Amino acid sequence: MKKAVLSLTLTGGLLWALGTSFSPLPALGAFLSPFSGFWSNERRIQMLDAEIHLPGVESEVIIRFDDNRVPHIFASNDHDLYYAQGYVTARDRLFQMDLTIRSAAGRLSEVVGEQALPLDLYKRRTGSVKAAEEAWKFVQQDAKIRRVIEAYSDGINAYLSNLRPADYPIEYKMLGFTPEAWTPEKSMLLMVEMTHTLATPRDGDAALTNVLQKFGLEVLQDLYPDYADRESPIIPKGTKWNFKRSPLPKVPKDYTEGTASVREPLSWPERVEGIGSNNWAIAGEKSATGLPILAGDPHLGLTLPSIWYQIQLTTPESNAYGVSLPGAPCIIIGFNHDIAWSETNVGSDVADLYTIVFKDSTRREYLYRRQWHKTSFRVEEIKVKGKPSVIDTVVYTHHGPVALPRWGNDPTPSLALRWIAHEPGNPVKTFYMLNRSKNYDDYVRALSHYVAPAQNFVFASNENDIAIWVNGKFPLKWKEQGKFLLDGSKSAHDWQGWIPHEHNPHVKNPKQGYVSSANQAPVDESYPYYLHWRFAEANRAIRINERLEAMQRATIDSLRLLQNDNYNVLARDLLPTLLEQIKVGELNASQYSTYTALQQWDYEYTTQAVAPTIFEKWVENLPSFVWDEFTTDAKKPLQRPQKDRLWKLILKEPDSKWFDRVETADVKENQTDIIRLSFKATVDSLTRQYGTYSSKNWAWGAVKGSTIAHLVPPLKSFGRTNVVAGGGADVPNAFRGKWGPSWRMVVALGKEGPTAYGVYPGGQSGNPGSPYYDNMVNTWAEGKLNELLYLKAIDENHPKVLSTLKISKR
Repeated sequence: MKKAVLSLTLTGGLLWALGTSFSPLPALGAFLSPFSGFWSNERRIQMLDAEIHLPGVESEVIIRFDDNRVPHIFASNDHDLYYAQGYVTARDRLFQMDLTIRSAAGRLSEVVGEQALPLDLYKRRTGSVKAAEEAWKFVQQDAKIRRVIEAYSDGINAYLSNLRPADYPIEYKMLGFTPEAWTPEKSMLLMVEMTHTLATPRDGDAALTNVLQKFGLEVLQDLYPDYADRESPIIPKGTKWNFKRSPLPKVPKDYTEGTASVREPLSWPERVEGIGSNNWAIAGEKSATGLPILAGDPHLGLTLPSIWYQIQLTTPESNAYGVSLPGAPCIIIGFNHDIAWSETNVGSDVADLYTIVFKDSTRREYLYRRQWHKTSFRVEEIKVKGKPSVIDTVVYTHHGPVALPRWGNDPTPSLALRWIAHEPGNPVKTFYMLNRSKNYDDYVRALSHYVAPAQNFVFASNENDIAIWVNGKFPLKWKEQGKFLLDGSKSAHDWQGWIPHEHNPHVKNPKQGYVSSANQAPVDESYPYYLHWRFAEANRAIRINERLEAMQRATIDSLRLLQNDNYNVLARDLLPTLLEQIKVGELNASQYSTYTALQQWDYEYTTQAVAPTIFEKWVENLPSFVWDEFTTDAKKPLQRPQKDRLWKLILKEPDSKWFDRVETADVKENQTDIIRLSFKATVDSLTRQYGTYSSKNWAWGAVKGSTIAHLVPPLKSFGRTNVVAGGGADVPNAFRGKWGPSWRMVVALGKEGPTAYGVYPGGQSGNPGSPYYDNMVNTWAEGKLNELLYLKAIDENHPKVLSTLKISKR
């Protein structure tokens, strides 16, 4: 009897444990169940011919799947095309879509608990949901695009309506929640989330204001210049601006005065530096075919499943192939019969913080133009798993939401956020039109509807045109407006309008025979408008442009190899100056081995090389030795000068006062001292981390930490760790840590149609049990591309087509 009771007790305890989520670990019972768990999801991965009947389709839709499970959708009208796109995307990526939107909406706490509350509060206080609601209202004025988004949403819900709980994606079962209906607002929210990712509202305004107050304007202008010393702008230097500039707002005389010192909210997401995107197109004169070739590789966070989803969308009026964002209709990066396009992030200053003075603790009125103006309130209820809901009341001024509310006796001002994501736009229209564009003029018309996040749209056509537009909706600002905190009580500090779209930086068919971007400065100093004071360092751009300049009779493979280029021009330009300061006779054995590895280096970031490990750690350490005056704390954060200002100091200003360290008042250091100290500290640091110098332990591939993680970090077994591939933050193959080329594509235009190759580090399916979950990771890591199957007709025979799904009206 005792044994029976003990057995029942143990069994019950085991069942309870398997069914309970021990945060951050999910429940394992649902995962292991043979009836509703991991193995049941395996049933959904089979690729067999089938026919299904769904409500809402107007005519028959044919979807052909190739050997990488890419759907090629053939529909007779737009409604059915985007309905089918929504259906197949949900079938493969439902959990990803759901989780992305919950994150964007500030609703993660509902499913993972209170540890997600800070992120949810941040998303609510920056006005993401309100922005999506306003965007959907704006889009509904365009009947065609409204129907496109509604059809896409209906397709997702058609899949959901037939989904049994046993067939829920495994993550739902493990985390213990269920999918919910899709709405058009969610697709708009996805676009807002991309603006969060690429045009973040946290951009150092407060920290730079603190620098201004501590050091003064002269020092700030010297160390934080509006244009970098090493630059290779997107629009070639010397390009003529063939337009009459719109009148610029007058610069307030006191714009650097009266900006209060502010403790920046340290819980806001950190800006990720040094990882960006590439794109370029070469003219026919440089290609072996006599027609342009275009390449694009956006560098984003690498996850399983991938941020992208491959698809072909075909109607009698259009036929486009590329990658889409799960949760939004159309193709975002891709090509059709006549053109190809790709994007990189601009990084313009489209998010400013304004100091707000409230009349009292009720926050019902704030000071503006010497009068008290009424605020509005938006009550945000954040549901928390296993806990009571959290109610957060967000205050809105005419600038935008008060993203950092302060009240009561706290003298620190509140900060209101003016952000481009709050400006209603119609990004789906841009991509809808690009999918159907036939020439340069179509491409320009498509871009005119785009608001945010600002992107460098590269273009090529079979009419032998290439072009690039620095594209988005840019506020018309006085120079350096938004470089510091702005005074929310003064109308002169408001955004004063918009740069006309036709004045956005762009170039068509430049004499150099190519166009390119790598997140560097869009223009030289002759451009008559202010876009930002800082952009990504130009190292990748310099290398890309050097290689494009030299290319002749280039092929698809020429551009593929450039995407995988691991050469670091910063090391080439900087390292010789660093090494010549090292006194070899003073080095111990480990330091000498390190010095020798750097001296013999070819500047390539290959997996076997040791020098990249040393150089990366050295340039990581150097700023701390030089900018010790800029040590920050929680009460008053300071923003260090950008790294390219430090490189100029080393290369061109060896006698600068900044090499003397404040913390060693009794010793006056010079450039040589700092370089030697930082070198020895670098060797010591590497020895502590990786042991005594060794070509194996210190090899770049072993230490750079390349990971493709699952969307839910605790589910580590669903990700890929230690992905072996070269690359680094400052080389064209910008792959390091969890960031890298999220989609590589090369397209050769042709009169009879394009020839295209592409790959991303993942697979089409979001199901970890599917052979199509991560089947392209190894191909991607090896720097190879898959030929992209571009079907020109619904009945085209091709050995790569493995199955067909027919959707008919119910």
